[in-house]
Amino acid sequence: MAATNEATKKHHEEIELRAMNGMACLVMNIIAVLACIVAFVFGIIFLTGGIVFTSAFVEQVLPIIMIAVGSIYGFIVGPIIFVGLKILKPNEAYVMTLFGKYIGTLKGAGFYWVNPFCVAVNPAAGVTSTTSASVKAPTESLTSALTSLDGISIGLTNKRVSLKDMTLNNDKQKINDQLGNPIIIGIVVIWRVVNTAKAVFNVDNFKEYLSIQCDSALRNIVRLYPYDNPGNNNEESLRGSSQEVADKLRVEIQSKVDVAGLEIVEARITHLSYSEEIAAVMLQRQQASAIIDARNMIVEGAVGMVEMALAKLSENDIVHLDEERKAAMVSNLLVVLCGNRDAQPIVNSGSIY
Repeated sequence: MAATNEATKKHHEEIELRAMNGMACLVMNIIAVLACIVAFVFGIIFLTGGIVFTSAFVEQVLPIIMIAVGSIYGFIVGPIIFVGLKILKPNEAYVMTLFGKYIGTLKGAGFYWVNPFCVAVNPAAGVTSTTSASVKAPTESLTSALTSLDGISIGLTNKRVSLKDMTLNNDKQKINDQLGNPIIIGIVVIWRVVNTAKAVFNVDNFKEYLSIQCDSALRNIVRLYPYDNPGNNNEESLRGSSQEVADKLRVEIQSKVDVAGLEIVEARITHLSYSEEIAAVMLQRQQASAIIDARNMIVEGAVGMVEMALAKLSENDIVHLDEERKAAMVSNLLVVLCGNRDAQPIVNSGSIY
């Protein structure tokens, strides 16, 4: 039971792998291989009698030892040691396994040497983080087919796990908002790998897993808000509260991808519109709402101007109007101020009474 718990723990905690300096191992292995080749050649010369030794033991045993050591190391061990050389760029990592057991993650830019029998694991190799629909070129499809056979990599696929900030831009989705209106929405997610052990071993493919969880979280969040709030009250909406929606969307996605060792840096709405079947009707509704709001503002302003005009006339004692004439003046001013066209003045040369 303790051994099982330890194995499970390793799949959830990242282990830092300490590797030897690659350049030092490369130089020493080259020297050793060259020395073994030289020993192999001289062993053959000694064995064929090219050089005569005074001791029969040395003449018979030494060439065999030189040939055996030179051939084994120079042609078998040396090339195998070269396989253990690894190069890492900044913000890249190797998740290494030895005979199926996770032994650690190699991080940091540099030239390293690890156990040649260690295998780098990356189930998301060859899968781009942007999952928008695209057509691959024939050469890319051929390369992808050649680099794997029944899921077994033959060494051409890049097994490095990128630790950089990456972008996920899923296809646009049709989702019903809080009011049941179908809308078209698209998001972009900035993410990165923070735990390579979780990313590689806890899910089958962490990029595809992230894409699916983003779609699920988007549907859960969109259903909580209406598309728009024409009443202009404090109620949140997808169009008017984009920052609040984006924050909740990021938290929702993060809660779903913690098991995969991913961190969601940012989530933003990139596209928001009504679906085609209701877009025309909703446009008319928006136009009507805008016209009503504009008319309300015009009427409020006109009433204020009429009040100011009557107050100025009374204050300056310019003219004295009875209630009937005041009503006529108010009516005329409202017509002039609220009309869609310029008013045509009528000059009265006679008495107003």
